[in-house]
Amino acid sequence: MLLSQGRLRQTILALTLISIFACSLLLFRADIFEKLPVPKQFKPDGPPAPKPTPLYKPAPERRPDITDNFPLAAKANSSSSLPEIPPWNKPPQPHVKEKTPLFIGFTRNWRLLQQVVVSYITAGWPPEDIYVVDNSGVMQSNQKGLLTLQNPFYLNYGRLTTLLKVNVLTTPTLLTFAQLQNFFTYTALEKEWEHYFWAHMDSPAVSDEEYEEEGQLYRSLYMRAVDVMRETMRPDYGVLAARWFAYDRLSLVRTQAFVDVGGWDTLIPFYMTDCDMHERLWMKNFTIEDAKAGLIYDVASGIDDLEMFYRRKPTSAKREELSAPTMKPDGRNSPEYQELLKKLDEMQRAKNEDKAGRNTWQSAQQGGKGEPFYRDSAGFEQGISMTMNFGRDVFEAKWGRGPCDLRKAGLNENDAWRLVPGWEKEEAQKQAKKDREREMKEQRKKAENRKKESR
Repeated sequence: MLLSQGRLRQTILALTLISIFACSLLLFRADIFEKLPVPKQFKPDGPPAPKPTPLYKPAPERRPDITDNFPLAAKANSSSSLPEIPPWNKPPQPHVKEKTPLFIGFTRNWRLLQQVVVSYITAGWPPEDIYVVDNSGVMQSNQKGLLTLQNPFYLNYGRLTTLLKVNVLTTPTLLTFAQLQNFFTYTALEKEWEHYFWAHMDSPAVSDEEYEEEGQLYRSLYMRAVDVMRETMRPDYGVLAARWFAYDRLSLVRTQAFVDVGGWDTLIPFYMTDCDMHERLWMKNFTIEDAKAGLIYDVASGIDDLEMFYRRKPTSAKREELSAPTMKPDGRNSPEYQELLKKLDEMQRAKNEDKAGRNTWQSAQQGGKGEPFYRDSAGFEQGISMTMNFGRDVFEAKWGRGPCDLRKAGLNENDAWRLVPGWEKEEAQKQAKKDREREMKEQRKKAENRKKESR
C-alpha cells in the first residue's frame, strides 16, 4: 500500500512537469509567431483593387437600312397581282416528264435571295420545282414572321410560298457550306431524285434571248438546262458527277455520284471543301463538265425593283397608276432586256472590283437586336471567317499540301490523312530519304544479328 502511494506521487509529479513544459512551449511559439511578419495577402493595406472592366471594340459604322426590292410584291395580296412571266419563257404545260428540282441555299441577305428566285422564275423555271433552303439558323422564326427586314437572317416566308409559289425547306440549325451540300443530297435521296440542280443565292439567271442554234427554235434558260440533263441521261454518256453552268453558279448533280464518294467532307466547312469534293470525284473517274443554258451573273447587290425581270412595258405614262395585269410584255430581246443585262453586268463588275472584297453583301445588314436568335453581325462574320481559315488548315492536313490540284500532284483517294505535312518540299524529301536509309541500315543489322544467333 505504501509502495502504491509512492508510485502515485511519482506519476503526479511527472504529469505536472509535462504540463509545465507544454505550456512553456506554447507560450514560446506564440511569442515567435507574434514577431514574424504577416504575409501581404493577409495584411490589408488600403482599399481592395478594383476589378477590371470590360473593354469594348469601337462600334462598327452604321450602314444604311435596306429597302425591299420588290415593291409590287410588298403590296400584293395574291399571286395574281404579280406580273406574268414573259410568254417566251413560260415553263411548259404540262411539266416535262423529268423531275427538275432546284435548290437555292439562304443564310443572309433577303434582297439577293429574292432577286435570284425571281430571276429563275422569269427565266422559265417552274416555281413548284424551286426549293429555297432557309439555312439562317433561326429555326421557325422566319416561318412565324418573327424577324424584321433589317435582320441579316430575315426571309419573307409568306411571300416565297404564297406569292412566288416556291417551296421553303428549313434546316434545324445553321449549317456550313459542306453540311448544306450534304443536306441537298440527303433531300434528293429522300425524295428519290436521281438528279438535282442547285444555285448560288448571289447569282441571278437570265435566259439568253439572243441565242440561236441551227435548226432549233428559241429555248428558255430552263428548257436548255433540261436539254443538258437529258443529254447526260443517255446510256452512252459516261459516268457523270455534275454539269457546271457558268463555272458552278448553277450546277446539275447526279445524286448517286455524290453518295458514292461519301458526300462532302464536313470537316472542311467552307473554302477548299469544293476542291476536296471535286478532286475526290475525279479520282473516282467521275466526270464534271461545263454546260450552257443562259446568262448567270455573280453579284453583291440587288436591283432596286425586281419587276425589271418581268419585262413589262407600261401602256401609260403614269407608271404608278398601273397594276401588273394592265402592263404588256416588252418583247424578246427588246431594249428593256438589253437594259437588264447592262444593269446585271455593272453589278457583277462592281463586285469583282470592290476593294473591300467580293462578299461584302454577306454582312450588309446589322439589325435585328432583340429578335429571336439574334447574332451580332460583325461577330458572326468574324466567326465565319475563322471557321473558313480552320477549314483551309484541315484540307492541308488531310492532303499534306495546300494547293487544290491533288491529282496533278499524283495523289489518289487512299492518300487522305496519310501524308507528311509539306511532303513536296525539298527538305521533307531529303529527310524522308535519310529516314529510309537509316531504316534499311537497321534492318540489315537485325538480319545479321539473327544470322549470328542461328549459328
